[in-house]
Amino acid sequence: MKIGVLLSGCGVYDGAEIHESVFALLAIAEAGHEAVCISVDKNQHHVVNHLNGEEQKESRNMMVESARIARGEVTEINDITPADLDMIVIPGGFGSAKNFTSWAFEGPNGSILPEVKLLLVNMANVGKPIVALCVSPVVVAKAFEGSNVKTFMTIGSDKAESDYDINGFVEGLSKTGVATTMKLANEINVDRVNKVVTAPCYMMKSDLITLRNNIANAINAGIELV
Repeated sequence: MKIGVLLSGCGVYDGAEIHESVFALLAIAEAGHEAVCISVDKNQHHVVNHLNGEEQKESRNMMVESARIARGEVTEINDITPADLDMIVIPGGFGSAKNFTSWAFEGPNGSILPEVKLLLVNMANVGKPIVALCVSPVVVAKAFEGSNVKTFMTIGSDKAESDYDINGFVEGLSKTGVATTMKLANEINVDRVNKVVTAPCYMMKSDLITLRNNIANAINAGIELV
């Protein structure tokens, strides 16, 4: 089985969250399947210094940065079709809300890259699962906004500690037509109707073991839907 891993760069503040990306690749390998790293040949919204959180006066390409995680083996999104994959995983990181979509700046009124939307919609059209980790449900929400696909997802819980406004995200997802549920860092949500699996990951305060298990559980649930 081939499982796509859609990367928005390299680094939590301006690209794909590295821990989540690597744990996704590990979970795929442990399940006995092949990961196919995918990215977009476009510049990131901006570049952030991960030491101090300050924006840098430079530009970086999503695909070039994603190749750091993929060890150079990354396929451009326009060269991938659903026929090439059995499932797709989207790690979190601000790249999902800054590069793939503009959710970080415009909330639910933001846009999504056409090529990202096309791949996700086409995957759903042929019944292939999508696993969205951490903040990446916003990408799925924007991909299916206004369509007949009404997803059921989680982005975390307001019942435990988080660095983010979980209720704000829930409200935004609801505005795009998503049905939501609260899940903790050790829980996942499975939308069996639309074959969409979501997991809170680092949307909640978490440790590496909990994170790794959360991602493995989400990916294994997605595999069961294939």
